[in-house]
Amino acid sequence: MEAGYSGGELPNPTYEDVCTDKTGHAEVVQITFDPEIISYRQLLEVFFEVHDPTTPNRQGDDVGTQYRSIILYHDKAQKKIAEETIAQLEEQKRYGAPIVTEVVPFKAFYKAEPYHQGYYESNREKPYCKYVITPKVEKFMEHFSGLSKDRAQD
Repeated sequence: MEAGYSGGELPNPTYEDVCTDKTGHAEVVQITFDPEIISYRQLLEVFFEVHDPTTPNRQGDDVGTQYRSIILYHDKAQKKIAEETIAQLEEQKRYGAPIVTEVVPFKAFYKAEPYHQGYYESNREKPYCKYVITPKVEKFMEHFSGLSKDRAQD
């Protein structure tokens, strides 16, 4: 998994570029996965469990287009699964508001600066990590502990 930027027009953006709200890029993670171990649908289940897909251009106190909920699909099958997953969640009325997650074709991924890679592991005691990321990690472990790399090695 790599942190980076995607979904916009500016080639090779920096974090500072993306924060201007003028590049069109979202802050994203690129996940390389083996579908024999975890399915694309399972990855989407995790995605929708650990963030709020109902707030346009926002995640918690972080505001801007770079914080929008976005799925960048690589082929028609991924697009279909993403759209079906959203439709199912909407039908279940899972959230108190409509899902605003964008489902758009993947064009390019630009790896974020080195200090963004593994940020949580290196900064767990910082307030942002402690109060924003740790609850998401705990939610993941509560709902998906069987998918955890640490758990799989037990």
